[in-house]
Amino acid sequence: MEKSQLDYLKLSRFRQFLYKLGCFFKGIPMFFVNLGIKIWNALKKLFFSIVNVFKTIGTTFVKGDWKTKVSYLIMGFGNLTNGQILRGIVFVLFEVVFVVYMITTGGYWLGKFDNLGDLGATSSYDPILDVFGKVYNDDSFKILLYGLLTIVFIIAFIATWYMNIKQCKVIGEIKAQGKKVKSGKDDLKSLVDDQFHKTLLALPVSGIALFTVLPIIFMVLVAFTNYDAHHDGRENLFTWIGLENFNQILQFTDGQSTISIAFGEILTWTLIWAFFATFTNYFLGMGVAMIINKKGIKLKKLWRGVLVLSSAVPQFISLMYVSKLFSETGIVNGILLDWGLIEYGSEIKFWGDKDLSRVMVILINIWVGIPYLMLIATGVLMNIPQDLYESAKIDGANAWQQYTKITLPYMLFVTGPYLLTSFIGNLNNFNVIYLLTGGAPINPDLTSTSGTVGYTDLLITWLFKIAIGTDSNYKLASVIGIFIFLIVATLSVIVYNVLPSIKNEEDFS
Repeated sequence: MEKSQLDYLKLSRFRQFLYKLGCFFKGIPMFFVNLGIKIWNALKKLFFSIVNVFKTIGTTFVKGDWKTKVSYLIMGFGNLTNGQILRGIVFVLFEVVFVVYMITTGGYWLGKFDNLGDLGATSSYDPILDVFGKVYNDDSFKILLYGLLTIVFIIAFIATWYMNIKQCKVIGEIKAQGKKVKSGKDDLKSLVDDQFHKTLLALPVSGIALFTVLPIIFMVLVAFTNYDAHHDGRENLFTWIGLENFNQILQFTDGQSTISIAFGEILTWTLIWAFFATFTNYFLGMGVAMIINKKGIKLKKLWRGVLVLSSAVPQFISLMYVSKLFSETGIVNGILLDWGLIEYGSEIKFWGDKDLSRVMVILINIWVGIPYLMLIATGVLMNIPQDLYESAKIDGANAWQQYTKITLPYMLFVTGPYLLTSFIGNLNNFNVIYLLTGGAPINPDLTSTSGTVGYTDLLITWLFKIAIGTDSNYKLASVIGIFIFLIVATLSVIVYNVLPSIKNEEDFS
């Protein structure tokens, strides 16, 4: 039963904690129920949108004049015959380019897309040189890439064709009202006036689609093939294999395969790493900022400057240096030997012990991340109204109560989105792990069919090793990439909806 604010305040601290914990777990099922409702509503909206598209196509053809009907075959004809020369030329040119491409090139790539090629590399005799030479025929990689681009082009053509139909419908409605149809000159003026936002967004949106969305789709398609070093697409073609790669990751009952077990263990360590790497930096960085901002601390600019300068050193250099610093033959072990704290042959294996190496990467990440968090926290702390602290002191609140009731809630509200992005970033924190340990020490129990697996490997570093290893297991790397996306996306959605910045936006306004 949900308690009122007054009843909640009457509870002891332990009971308050239990009540909050209960509310949290109680809210989890409702979250998924609400998520299911949202997905269902989105699917219904999509269904009715598709129905409306076909309805628009049908009614426009039936009610339209002969110019509109011709536009169903020759895009832009309705625009050209109604004075919209610029729009008409754009539509006609797009259709011409599409038809020429499909006849000359697109049809070829699309025809081979179903099996990604028929004939790989073969040997051919050269009678002039009297040698056998290699002849490359189909290329699965190119077929997959250009086939995908062709499918995207077809989708773009269909969308443009529908836009052409809607243009004809709009022209008919404008003429029925006795109004003047916009000319090409009016369109150009519109692009730098009321439609200027479309002009500005055209280039970045195209760049995102070409360099971000398409590579993601390509990676997803690779996950359904057998693309690896043994099936490189030229010497030996690769082809579609369905869900076999996904089964390899999710099949935990296969005693001969360690890939599923490796994925589970690395995922567990990745979540542990992300949690500690995020919150140790967050709270310690906040603590450093509070100490420096405290009244009576001298040389505040110096302390901030020292921390900022430490983060100005390129991370590649600093992490590689620290990696060598703590190696078995590094400076740290050398100092311990000189001081007689350890003996020769018993050097501390900072990167050779499972638990110690994991603790070390978390501690070193604190050193890397605190300066940046200190700067963020300093800016936020300076904007907290001092009246709140003065009122709290009058009411008898001690330093800890002021921190938990004023400082921390304000910090979480302002920096909540950053905390989420930091957690996501640490899930994919390639630099710190790879430059410090390279994933070491190696886990011999998991290093077999799953590639070289280390105790400090994250999913992202494991993916990298699988992709560039001797087997170049691109198909498995693609599957892991998809799982990383699903995990990150799910956590992001859940955490985003419980952030104080989103739930209690009006509290600090």
